[in-house]
Amino acid sequence: MQLIPVKQTHSVNWLITPDGQPRGYIAPHTLQELWFHTGTACNLRCPFCLEGSKPGDNRLELMKLEDIQPWIHEALCLGVQQFSFTGGEPFVAKDMVKILRFASQYRPCLVLTNGTAPLLQRLPQLKSLISSPYTIRFRISIDYPDAVQHDKDRGTGSFSLALKALRELHQIGFPVSIARQQLREENSEYVTNQYRKLLDNIGLPQSISIIPFPDFAPPFTHRKTPHITEHCMRTYHSPTSRQHFMCAFSKMVVKIRGNLRVYACTLVDDDPEYDLGANLHESMSQQIRLGHHRCYSCFAFGASCSEGT
Repeated sequence: MQLIPVKQTHSVNWLITPDGQPRGYIAPHTLQELWFHTGTACNLRCPFCLEGSKPGDNRLELMKLEDIQPWIHEALCLGVQQFSFTGGEPFVAKDMVKILRFASQYRPCLVLTNGTAPLLQRLPQLKSLISSPYTIRFRISIDYPDAVQHDKDRGTGSFSLALKALRELHQIGFPVSIARQQLREENSEYVTNQYRKLLDNIGLPQSISIIPFPDFAPPFTHRKTPHITEHCMRTYHSPTSRQHFMCAFSKMVVKIRGNLRVYACTLVDDDPEYDLGANLHESMSQQIRLGHHRCYSCFAFGASCSEGT
């Protein structure tokens, strides 16, 4: 694997597993996708949320248009191909429509949203973005293909609101997809078919992408997973497969205590070891050590938050 200088402020555990073996790593090779975490504030309070988001939460602060503009321009210099936005709930951020209007002038955009009141209230504004130079896609969280299961954690009525958002965005002309919960012992083919039936029942194409996500656990959780060593990466991954890890081709910008920082990917913003600095150029020169428990999902199952344009 290519050797890239390591950030000197990392702890010893960043480099070495508890039993003394060199920890496996990814060497970034491009900046294909830049994520913006719009903030951990959300209108819902889901107990399973991997960000621990809830109303008024400010672990990661809300983004403003002036926050993201310099990063858009720096990313364009690095050849970025897509801008993606996650939360929290992105549409809790007052500037979200302005942000999308600006970003979609330059590259396609992807927005992850729960599809409830914050988005639905912005539909009149979002309609004007259908004529943006680049496509804006929306991924709606619909955890399960029935209201009872979905609303159990997200709140009564959330399922019907999410379906309404999915349908109305599609009718406007925006590409849409679904993010769902993936249970450990599920029959994935059966679950997918249930979603296809749901889409057919509400008059939407069964071809809409349905993207499963495992339980990543709330932030600051320390799940016990196998340690990923350099030997593991050489044995179970090739140079080609290593390039498919999110941290090989994407980065995420977060706002913490008023400062904008680059993190290795969308799944590790609860660990300052994955803070790669204050600009994208600096972040691209650093190895990403696979020590976070969520890294194991990428290593073993190819988990990814990305979605092609």
